[in-house]
Amino acid sequence: MFYLAAAVSDFYIPASEMPEHKIQSSNGPLQISMKMVPKMLSPLVKDWAPKAFVISFKLETDPSILLERARQALATYKHQAVVANVLDTRRGYVVVVTKDSQHELVLSEDEVKKEVEIEEKIVSNLSAAHSHFMAQQG
Repeated sequence: MFYLAAAVSDFYIPASEMPEHKIQSSNGPLQISMKMVPKMLSPLVKDWAPKAFVISFKLETDPSILLERARQALATYKHQAVVANVLDTRRGYVVVVTKDSQHELVLSEDEVKKEVEIEEKIVSNLSAAHSHFMAQQG
């Protein structure tokens, strides 16, 4: 099982393009050009571990596109599950999306008071999904 946490950023500035010293504001407005972070999900699924149970994350700021984007990721990368969440509610609500299903995982008010973390529900859900996946492989 590969449980791939979300990237900190989809963009970066290569070290070779970083300034050596502080950028002076007296030089006027600043324009930054960033590179795309290489996607590792495709080679992981296709080449490195084609028989593995692979989970990725999809974080969005617009809830109306969340499930569509999660399904697009599944279709593009052909992996087993996406943990989809929205930035504002990520600590208490996620949807685990697979090819055949979607499961909403929500922390109740009581769980929040007891400081239960959503990751406990995510891991429990994915552990069951992984067991089912492995049973089908055998």
